[in-house]
Amino acid sequence: MATPNDLQFQEFEEAADLLSADPGAPTLSMSASNDPAATAGAPVAGEDVRLDLSEDEAAQEESSELLGGQRSAGGFWTFEYYQSLFNVDTVQVLDRVKGSLMPLPGRNFVKHYLRNNPDLYGPFWICVTLVFSVAISGNLSTFLSSLGDPSYHHRPQFHRVTIAAVVIFLYAWLVPIGLWAFLTWRQGAERQVGGYSFLETVCVYGYSLFIYIPTSILWIISYEWLRWTLIVVAMVISGSVLVLTFWPVVRDDTRVTAVATVVTIVVLHTLLAIGCKLYFFQTSEHTPPAATIAPPIHPTPVMAH
Repeated sequence: MATPNDLQFQEFEEAADLLSADPGAPTLSMSASNDPAATAGAPVAGEDVRLDLSEDEAAQEESSELLGGQRSAGGFWTFEYYQSLFNVDTVQVLDRVKGSLMPLPGRNFVKHYLRNNPDLYGPFWICVTLVFSVAISGNLSTFLSSLGDPSYHHRPQFHRVTIAAVVIFLYAWLVPIGLWAFLTWRQGAERQVGGYSFLETVCVYGYSLFIYIPTSILWIISYEWLRWTLIVVAMVISGSVLVLTFWPVVRDDTRVTAVATVVTIVVLHTLLAIGCKLYFFQTSEHTPPAATIAPPIHPTPVMAH
């Protein structure tokens, strides 16, 4: 019968053979793990994993707080930065479109729909669709209103697409840039004034223009009272999105500044709607040319011979 010492030496010889075959194999000391004094100060594997996870979560929280709705993918000159601005799914876009069509008091568009994740996918395609809907509907309206005029020769006015693109995209970018710069300046002057990031401001303005797409299509109907009614309804819905979003930001400023800011937002939005209606949907009245009246022919008297 083998003694415990013989078994211990036999195990030691087998371990030596294994180490000689694979010198890089990891080893575990049983004596060290059984010694409470040795294991008291040694880090546990589970604690290492927990520490790594906590560091990752802290880094993610710090990144989200610093960005405040901005993107962290590289610099603005990299493709990854702009790719992250279009990283939204259909459900998010439809939810934001629905929010722009049904503004409710107490529901801030940025807080309830963007949630620190603004995008440029929705605003870009809304502006592109609005450009073509306004230009095409304007051409159809002019054509339909002149069907009964035989002297009118229809010519497609493709330059209206260019004009619509310049006006809509300038409005969707320049106005948010100006508003964001003003709110940032007021935030530095008045500590109690809050603000949104640049992307959040552009995103709100882009989605607020969606209501004008179906409105511009309905403008084809050549009834002036209906067109002006649609303009009023669209301005109320779209303007409410902007007012309900930016009023909580400026209301802590001085009363004059807060009211002037909101009034300026509404006036510029109104000018866009009325300008598009007056330019692209003019009521062209072609008066038929006046009928020429031939002078009466007097018979020449015949003298009798």
